[in-house]
Amino acid sequence: MPKLKTKSSAKKRFSVTSTGKLKKNAAFKRHLLFNKGTKMKRQARGTSLVSESDVQIVKKFLPYL
Repeated sequence: MPKLKTKSSAKKRFSVTSTGKLKKNAAFKRHLLFNKGTKMKRQARGTSLVSESDVQIVKKFLPYL
């Protein structure tokens, strides 16, 4: 069986917690921040978990997690 390739974009964007869940950074926090509300910027500050419906898709991109 040949080795599977990891999607380069996915390995930069997702990481795994110690319990095996997938972690992601918040989107829309790079530029044009003067248009965005303080609440939105504050809530996008940390990391969050990938939703259950998307976990299978992301794990396909990262076969060796």
